[in-house]
Amino acid sequence: MLFAGALCALSLVLNLVFINKYRTRFISPLDNYQELKQYPLVNTTLVRSNMTLLSKPSENAVVTTLYSDSYAPAVAALGHSLRKVDTLARLILLYIPSQVSASALCLASSSGFVPHPVQRIAPPHNGSGVTPRFLDQYTKLTLWTLDRLPEPVRALVYIDADALALRNFDELFALPYAFAAVPDVYGDVRGFTTNFNAGVMFLRPDSALFAAMLDAFPAARYPRTMAEQAFLNQYFATDALRLPYAYNGNLALKSRSPHVWSGVRSEMRIIHYTLVKPFITKKWDTVPLDRMQERVDEAARSYSGLFRDEMEYWGRVWVETRTVYAQQLDECRGLRSFNKYGF
Repeated sequence: MLFAGALCALSLVLNLVFINKYRTRFISPLDNYQELKQYPLVNTTLVRSNMTLLSKPSENAVVTTLYSDSYAPAVAALGHSLRKVDTLARLILLYIPSQVSASALCLASSSGFVPHPVQRIAPPHNGSGVTPRFLDQYTKLTLWTLDRLPEPVRALVYIDADALALRNFDELFALPYAFAAVPDVYGDVRGFTTNFNAGVMFLRPDSALFAAMLDAFPAARYPRTMAEQAFLNQYFATDALRLPYAYNGNLALKSRSPHVWSGVRSEMRIIHYTLVKPFITKKWDTVPLDRMQERVDEAARSYSGLFRDEMEYWGRVWVETRTVYAQQLDECRGLRSFNKYGF
């Protein structure tokens, strides 16, 4: 009996030691963040040199996607933000003609994106296990086919429509890599990860690589819920260049660590509205344009106001978009289906 008790006590002690080692072993510097650096994120002199030697602005593009009408205002706002930061790259909008109305396309392209129709790529395994709102996301892989355009794209930065540009990021076009993205982060126990977020990506289009990706679908093993993001993480697992958080200001970063967010914010190039979207309803429906401010105010109150500044910023950019591109939006009003936006 005494021996059994001693064995149990020893087992408990060893388990506690193991748990303590497990907990401390995987703590990231980001979990204990200190704002120590005293240097800029980018060496601007080197950037100017590299852009001259390695890139031609006409061969670079910023690309986004539109799979449904509800995201059209977001694309317009993103386009305006890109013009504000003076990117030299072309703006290209990939859209699925069967799922996007003429009025939504007019609104989305009002601030400068040039529409480019693409065929929907159906998810593997008939979409089994995919989160319903991600069922169209495999269409994003057509980014790799833009080397086939009459004016081929040699380097591109992909940005989800639920984002805004805060500062110029043209330095990315000089990267010598095939693929780069920002590590993902979660507000829950997963925290900081090595997996990357596919909402902002740098890549070099390559139609042969696109075909190889499609061929890899049957053999690829990855969590299907996250659709193309999980597939790309598996495909580029060892080869993806991990970019600084400043290139994808995922709201989950602020949820996980407001301190890290504060340390990154002054250098942030792109803000990504992941957890809360101020331009669609909570049910993912279209928001009439004359009620957009109401939706922005509602979004600002979510998460106990954690993202109030970010929601209000999107609202200000949207007001600018409506003002600056009023003439283009007037032309959209002539389309029969535009009245659904209440504008």
